[in-house]
Amino acid sequence: MVRMVQHKQTTFEIISVGNELLIGKVVNTNASWLAKRITEMGGFVRRITDVRDDLSEISSAVKEALRRGTEWIITSGGLGPTFDDMTLNGVAKAIKRSLKLNRQAYQMILEKYKEMFERGILKSLEITPERRKMAELPAGAVPLRNRVGTAPGVLIKFGRQRIACLPGVPAELMDIFENELSPIIRKSIKQVRVVEATVIARGVVESALAPAIKDVMSKYPSVYIKSHPKGRESGVSIIELHLTATTPSQEKVEEEVGRAVQELKEKIAALGGTAEQ
Repeated sequence: MVRMVQHKQTTFEIISVGNELLIGKVVNTNASWLAKRITEMGGFVRRITDVRDDLSEISSAVKEALRRGTEWIITSGGLGPTFDDMTLNGVAKAIKRSLKLNRQAYQMILEKYKEMFERGILKSLEITPERRKMAELPAGAVPLRNRVGTAPGVLIKFGRQRIACLPGVPAELMDIFENELSPIIRKSIKQVRVVEATVIARGVVESALAPAIKDVMSKYPSVYIKSHPKGRESGVSIIELHLTATTPSQEKVEEEVGRAVQELKEKIAALGGTAEQ
């Protein structure tokens, strides 16, 4: 299978904000979904971090990601109206910018509340301090329309780096990412070829496979092989081997991956196992 991605992949970090993630109350499906989508688009997710609803911790996590030179930092959670929604405060602190009322974001929020008022969901159209808070963005930020919920997403350019802040509600996060953010991300990712292949090994344990994987990767440096143990079936060990290779030349990389797959199969057979694609 061939995908289009960049040769020197654009780097991403995901910072998930919320006490609920750290006490085991909520599984971090947002980070998993984002990582999958970014990888599919050709980006390289180098780190995922969970932090509490704490101003200093949010700020520190963003600062550290910036110091590492990460090109895209995506946060999830903490954009709402309550006292513990402080992601934008943390980001502003990290990049030393003040929070200001963003007129475009304010208009987006006003339109949302007007719609809810007309549908009878809200009894009042008053823009309370809590509602106004969602329109107070770091200076220079661009709001991203939220078609599902109320709080806009936020995009900030910081030198050559970008910080995108998304709501924690999965449906809202996905909507903003797909409709507002992904077109911008795609423009920042150059295109080359990635070839992927999968081999299922049966009857061989991972420790026995490790030297074989190392040998094949040494012979084909452009090919990366990752093993994923899948447990046992009728007492037989099952391991999924995922091969990937990136290059501007599709023909060459397909040939290398094909040879690597064949050699892996031969080594698995020599170890007394079976292999299938």
